Amino acid sequence: MSSEQKYRTAIFYKDYFEKFFTKQSEKVKAKIIWTIELIEEVERVPENYLKHIESTKGLYEIRVKSSKDIFRIFCFFDHGKLIIITNGFQKKTQKSPKKEIVKALKIMEEYKNEINE
Repeated sequence: MSSEQKYRTAIFYKDYFEKFFTKQSEKVKAKIIWTIELIEEVERVPENYLKHIESTKGLYEIRVKSSKDIFRIFCFFDHGKLIIITNGFQKKTQKSPKKEIVKALKIMEEYKNEINE
């Protein structure tokens, strides 16, 4: 990690993301970590790294490109500064698969229910 000021902090919620992350090559893992650190450290994150998913309320995708491979990692914000990372997948089609978005929304709901208990 660099010593730069952080504008936000990313955390993994439970092990949903970790299951995806551990299956990736070292090169892809490094690119994912680099992208997450960029999102933490840059005040205004370019849309090619973090984009709101329009059909959802509060769900974002972290966009990672490594060589020809494209990955998407879903996340949402808690209190504006905390990024909760839910799940990830390798993108093989133009649009993000509905089932991955539904999974991320369920994880987001689970998180919000848990913190409101």
